Amino acid sequence: MRIAVIADTHNRLPFSVRAEISAADEIWHLGDICNRETLDELRGLGPPLHVIAGNCDPRGLAPETLSLERGGKTFFLVHEPLRTAPDGADFLLHGHTHVPRDEMVGATRFLNPGSVGKANHGAGPSFAWLGIGPKGGITWKLVPVTRDRG
Repeated sequence: MRIAVIADTHNRLPFSVRAEISAADEIWHLGDICNRETLDELRGLGPPLHVIAGNCDPRGLAPETLSLERGGKTFFLVHEPLRTAPDGADFLLHGHTHVPRDEMVGATRFLNPGSVGKANHGAGPSFAWLGIGPKGGITWKLVPVTRDRG
């Protein structure tokens, strides 16, 4: 299973990213879509979409957190990073900082794909591929985004 993980689009979803993530098995967006039009674009790509709300999103756009199970692992999705993960979470995925992250905190792996639409803090725009193997093996690959007029 290949999951495209994106965050912090801030109304900017480059054409190159749209084309690439449309081939995903699922898309997970970690908040700060910022408008319903961009959300509609994501829904129109085809793969199942799981979205959480960020601090810049309109009220009611999406839930604030989401817990998903894939490949026998538990993934907790939240926009702003937490200091510790909820009990039982193997992975905590977050956005908000606009800076990629892959770090073990206790027994939980914290992952952030960076910002696909609004780079910050010296990090260029990016998203990530989360791979889940048939036996529960997990891969995380950060993908730099080439700017285009999307």
